[in-house]
Formats: sequence, structure tokens, C-alpha cells
Amino acid sequence: MKRVVVTGMAAITPIGNDWATVADNLKAQNTGIRRMDDWDKYNGLNTRLGGPVDFTRPAHYSRKQVRGMGRVAMLATYATELALQDAGLLNDPVLKSGRTGVSYGSSSGSFDGLIDFTKMLLNFDKGGLNATSYIRMMGHTCPVNISLHFGVNGRIIPTSSACTSSSQGIGYAYEAIKHGQQTVMIAGGSDELSASQAAVFDTLFATSLRNDEPDKSPRPFDRDRDGLVIGEGGGTFILEEREHALSRGATIHAEIVGFGTNCDGLHVTQPDSTSMQVAMQLALQDSGLDPAAIGYVSAHGTATELGDIAESHATAAVLGSKIPISSMKSYTGHTLGACGSIEAWAAVRMMNEGWFHPTANLDAVDPKCAELDYIQGAVRKLECDYLMSNNFAFGGINTSLIFKRV
Repeated sequence: MKRVVVTGMAAITPIGNDWATVADNLKAQNTGIRRMDDWDKYNGLNTRLGGPVDFTRPAHYSRKQVRGMGRVAMLATYATELALQDAGLLNDPVLKSGRTGVSYGSSSGSFDGLIDFTKMLLNFDKGGLNATSYIRMMGHTCPVNISLHFGVNGRIIPTSSACTSSSQGIGYAYEAIKHGQQTVMIAGGSDELSASQAAVFDTLFATSLRNDEPDKSPRPFDRDRDGLVIGEGGGTFILEEREHALSRGATIHAEIVGFGTNCDGLHVTQPDSTSMQVAMQLALQDSGLDPAAIGYVSAHGTATELGDIAESHATAAVLGSKIPISSMKSYTGHTLGACGSIEAWAAVRMMNEGWFHPTANLDAVDPKCAELDYIQGAVRKLECDYLMSNNFAFGGINTSLIFKRV
């Protein structure tokens, strides 16, 4: 089996598009949640809270290069460019050698493409469609656009699994290298902010309604939470076979040593604590580690009652009540297909710097949540050699990744 290391990372988030900015906001507990005034026009939509990113088309991207990209693919492609720069692999021949692949996902394609087709069905008129409408809409628009933009011609693994899209993308990329199918993998996920994404959770009565207090929500694990907030962003990891990375003198950010994924097979939206436990145990089994080796958990932490309670009890059952844990979604909102990669990126950065962020707005832990070492109020200085990053999605899909400090 090959060893798999992280040599490049980048993310575009509601609290910054570079690590220095994101780190400053995490330390100051500044969130990226805003009142989305434009959503006032949607009759029946209850929430007005979102986590937008500060992002426009990069100036060096030509119109021809982006004609098949909606916002979701553009976020993915630019995050990948930054990650390849970080890895020292931008324009490297290995990208076009067949030894590099892409494992990347999003909840869906871009909504502008979907709107084009919807108008055709409603108006019985194909006139609004063009050659790129489907390319922008299709579920695998992110990995395809990444491969086209950078000339990658290895395997493509599309992972469209809602909130586990990017964590599955990282996990499957890790397995592709571990088992020798590829030498380098571009992995991660992205999603774009849309009122329709918020409406998905609004219909389930799962969105926060603190519309006039955007800085007070979401509140993962908190007694007074009232639901989640939708965000957007993109996160990319560059994974390499360890010997290849060492041979070219690459900087290694971390090593991936464990991955577990499964599904509940029970209910499409209700989380199941038992199967969450199994995913974590599978990651530990893959890594060969004892649970006591894990020094920090990056929680999925959506700020929904059922999700927080199920996740906390699963975490305690596997790792014990003393494990430090916090949720980045308290800063970014739920970035859906991007959350696994964004959260793992931040967790690896913090592990290497010896500190971890608190969960913003966590003032009083819900007594229904399990006993854990919830990081509250201020940054926790903490040295650890292994961290676990967990994500859970509609369809009962669970993921757990374990990273080792190098």
C-alpha cells in the first residue's frame, strides 16, 4: 500500500480566501453570516441568513475558458488553481501524464443552467438554451471543468453526495493513490449559495430564523440554536503518493492515514448515531490507530437539533467524553458540498500551528448533547498528532477522515 500525503491546499470561504485571513477571523470569532436582503422577494421563504463568499471571476480567466462554468465550477477551479500553486504543481507535466486524477463533488451543478432548462419546460420554448447550459448544470460539472482547465487526463471520480461531497472526494482520492491507481489526485468540493438551497432546509423547518441577528447564528451544539445557515465556497486538496512528493522536494502539510464511509440505509434525512459511529470506527480501523490517539475532532456540527445530538453521542461513544471538538460551520454556515474540504483544510492548518478554533455562538451546551470537550469562548492551544474530520449527509451518508501531523 502507498502512503498518501497532502502537498497542496486552498479554500474560498465566507470568512476569507486565504489562510491568514481565515485564521484571523477564527481567532476573533468573526463569522461570515449575512442577512440576504435579496431573498425578501421569495414568498414563503422564512430564513434570510446566508454565508456568501467574496468572489468574482479571476481576471486571468478568459470568457472562452469559463463558458462551461457556472459559479460552482468556477469556485472549484479557482480553489484548485490556488492548491496547485501551493503544491508547486501548477503547469507541472504530471498533470497531463495520466498519473493525475480528479475526485471532486458538489450538491448539484449551477442553478443558472438548471433555470435555462426549466424555462424550456415551462414555456415550451428551447430558445433559451445554448451549448453550455447542460455543462453548467450537470452533476459532475466541477471535476470535468477542473480536468479541462488544467489538462488532467487521469481518472475522474464525481462525488455528488450533498454534505459529504468533498469529504468523499478526498477519501476516494486517498484510496486511488493508496492502491496505486494514481500518483497525484485533485480532491475536494464546492457549492454556490442560492435561495433554492436554503429552501431545501426551510421546508424541513431546519433553517435559522434569527434574520436580524446574523452574527448570532448558527449555534452548533448550543441550547438556544434554532437551525442551520446555508453558505458557499470551495476547497481543494492536492494529494500525492509520499515517495513522489519526497522525490520532488515538496512541502508536506499532513498525511492521510484513515478514511471511513458508509450509509444508514434507514432514512433519507434523519441522522443515525449508530452508523455515524461505524464510519468513525472504519476510519480508525483503516489507520490502525487506537481512539486515544485522536487529539481533536472537526465536527460536522450543523446546528440542527437531531444532527447535533446524534453526532455528539456518536463521537463520545467512539472517542470518549474528553475529546476536544468544534464546528467551523458556526463561522461559514453550511457550505454543503464544500464543507468537508473547507473544514479539513482549516483543521490541518490549525493542527500544524498548535491551536484550534472555538465553536462560535456556543454559549451553553444543549444538555441533550453528549458530554464532550466542546471548545468554547476562545482559541484552544493544543498539540496533537492526529485529528479526525467528520461529515454527514442526506441519504444517510457518513464520512470520517484522519490526518496525521508531519
